[in-house]
Amino acid sequence: MFTGIITDIGEILALENRGDLRARIATSYDIAGIDIGASIASDGVCLTVVDKGTDPRGWYDVDISAETVNLTSLSAWVVGKRVNLERALKVGDELGGHIVSGHVDGVADIVDMRDEGDSTRVTLEAPGDLARFIAPKGSVALNGTSLTVNEVDGARFGINFIPHTKTVTTWGDAQVGDAVNLEVDTMARYVARLADYG
Repeated sequence: MFTGIITDIGEILALENRGDLRARIATSYDIAGIDIGASIASDGVCLTVVDKGTDPRGWYDVDISAETVNLTSLSAWVVGKRVNLERALKVGDELGGHIVSGHVDGVADIVDMRDEGDSTRVTLEAPGDLARFIAPKGSVALNGTSLTVNEVDGARFGINFIPHTKTVTTWGDAQVGDAVNLEVDTMARYVARLADYG
């Protein structure tokens, strides 16, 4: 489990197809404190550490299944790309965002961006089957970042990025046309399920 509070920006150092996709991700996390088998959300996708090292800087390797590549924005990963990182939640950690599983539901597309003062308003379009789980003032995770929805219009929804968020995540790099990993709020799924069978 995660909180959607990004704690590092990693960089893709290498990609290799070997049945599954092997990715090497540079990080400023203390490598000695990362166990093989640990979970790290990488652009919102919960991935398992299978190797690690410190030459020439700290890095960890993950294996990514073909299904995960096909169902997420990880298919667009290239060497040099910056990615949002979050270590798994530990008992006693502050829950500053919302409960995030790291199981991406689908891919949303950025359809509009505009500056509003120092902040940036971003409009995204969700897949139709996921739009019903997105509500104004509700939570979503986008590329692993816990965010509050401002408004909803059909499958489109708006998010506001303050300067701090753009600095400490990869959202400062975002552009119209980008595909981003979307995880809807788990509570919204359960409410919808109850409504369907209530």
